[in-house]
Amino acid sequence: MSLTNAQYDAIMRRYEARQIQNRHIAQQRLAEAYRRAPRLKELEEAIASTAVSQAKLLLEGNEEALPRLKEELAALLEEKGRLLASLGYPADYFEPPYACPDCRDTGYIGTEKCHCFRQAAIDLVYTQSNLKGILQEENFDTFSFDYYSREADPESGGRSPYQAAQEAVARCREFIETFDSTFQNLLLYGDTGVGKTFLSNCVARELLNSGHSVIYFTAAQLFAVFEKTAFRRDKGAEQAMDSQNLFDCDLLILDDLGTEFSNSFTVSQLFLCLNERLLRRKSTIISTNLNIPQLAELYSERTFSRVTSNYTMIKLLGSDIRILKKLNGQV
Repeated sequence: MSLTNAQYDAIMRRYEARQIQNRHIAQQRLAEAYRRAPRLKELEEAIASTAVSQAKLLLEGNEEALPRLKEELAALLEEKGRLLASLGYPADYFEPPYACPDCRDTGYIGTEKCHCFRQAAIDLVYTQSNLKGILQEENFDTFSFDYYSREADPESGGRSPYQAAQEAVARCREFIETFDSTFQNLLLYGDTGVGKTFLSNCVARELLNSGHSVIYFTAAQLFAVFEKTAFRRDKGAEQAMDSQNLFDCDLLILDDLGTEFSNSFTVSQLFLCLNERLLRRKSTIISTNLNIPQLAELYSERTFSRVTSNYTMIKLLGSDIRILKKLNGQV
């Protein structure tokens, strides 16, 4: 499970806050019990003193007095148990109320991350992905080939939209299965409404569920982030963190490239983003309605070169699925 330092620190701060709250609750319970039964405090102090004496004798090698101390300790514990029962408290009432008893709210069992830590990581990356809601609707379970025609498309070498969609899904599944072992990037292109965004969301859901960090932005949203970072220095720390996450997340999804207002700033920032992620070997999925010649014309030669050299091109064919759904009364 890959987390940025900021994400890891955010999770650990939650554990630390929970531990502080747990100790506070335990102390409140104990203070309440002491008020109700002052003898309980006397017993707690006597038990602690006897346990220290027992440990001291063991260290000194003096075992003659141990039986007596064991009897005293047993008697004190027995009296404490009876007193707690008379007050209506369970035996573990003064233990911190752990949300996860397995790791005692530390996030770790020994040196291994606890199952609750892994779930916290998944929850965090989902929240930060900008995709939390949509992925319940757009995933491989809901992906349908029914909207792709089986008729051959002469302009695409005789392939049908159905064949192109099958190949695209297979390639995306391979991307997921080899994500941790092979550095890859995808460019999904084709006409409006043929399933590019839907398919990238399918990939995002699978990787998020396995604890990888995924961030989704439309092209317009991405360049807005870079604009704030570049021109609003007064909030530099927070914005620098946003940009750092864009460079460090396991997968960046850049949707609808080409729909943004394009100028020299956006062209340079796109190169910066894509090139930086290539250098860090962090995967990116780009979806666009533009064809390959249009990409080459709109963006700089060096940006186009990075994409063609380092991305797998996947073309989706067919009619606008959103229109087809409306015609079928599904939307």
